[in-house]
Amino acid sequence: MHTSEIAGREAPPARLKARADFLRAAKGRRLRMPCFSLQMIAQPEAAATEPPRFGFTVTKKLGTAVLRNRIRRRLKEAVRRAPLCARPGHDYVILAQPAALTADFAQLQRQLSQAIADIHAAPKRKHRTP
Repeated sequence: MHTSEIAGREAPPARLKARADFLRAAKGRRLRMPCFSLQMIAQPEAAATEPPRFGFTVTKKLGTAVLRNRIRRRLKEAVRRAPLCARPGHDYVILAQPAALTADFAQLQRQLSQAIADIHAAPKRKHRTP
């Protein structure tokens, strides 16, 4: 058994932890879903062969620490279980919405899979010049 697998479970996805990575992802593409908002940006060229990395943001507006941690755990488990088409060399940040706590878990997984597929399919926005 591989050291990253625990009792037949898949390894958790790579995580974003540094503030700079979250700020860089905020400058990338965005997509809003009922349970969360998704931000995505490609990693620098040197890291393009790295596995996709995920970060989670749950603000204090969503409730007490107990509720925020429950939301974060649900989102992390949805990322681990959902069939995702996340691309290597990309960073994804999931910003929780209040519905992430009460939504059916299968629905949360479907939204996550759909969001990642849609964010890659969306055309790049062109910046307007004044």
